[in-house]
Amino acid sequence: MTDNTAPALELISFCIGEQEFCIDVKTVREIRGWTPATPIPHAPAYMRGVINLRGAIMPVIDLRNRLGLGVTIPETRHVIVVVECQDRLAGILVDAVSETFTVPRESLQPAPDVGVEELRYIQAIISMENRLITYLRMDDVFPAHIREAA
Repeated sequence: MTDNTAPALELISFCIGEQEFCIDVKTVREIRGWTPATPIPHAPAYMRGVINLRGAIMPVIDLRNRLGLGVTIPETRHVIVVVECQDRLAGILVDAVSETFTVPRESLQPAPDVGVEELRYIQAIISMENRLITYLRMDDVFPAHIREAA
């Protein structure tokens, strides 16, 4: 999904609590306000359910929960970022979208190896203007069975 030959990356950042994350802007299809999702029985806790996106049923992931940061109590200020992951659409529930920005590839720092499997979600850490932004690997955020169901 990411063009590894480009000298810079265009990213979109969003907040979950006090933390800032980003993904490649090319994976984002749209940003929409919070829409209550219909729960799916026996789904993992991080899956909010599904919504109808212009006639297509799309899964919505609570990204806060998926990353082990707690459960989101959705309010009208929350947004769903619709992303395309391996030719499938899915939504990620986040607190707010911050900005789009461009960074040179050499500014990407590897995630520290602390022996925790959940770090597989982290593609890199970006230090920018006194902020640390976590660049997420969307292919790992969405498990195979969610990608197939989308």
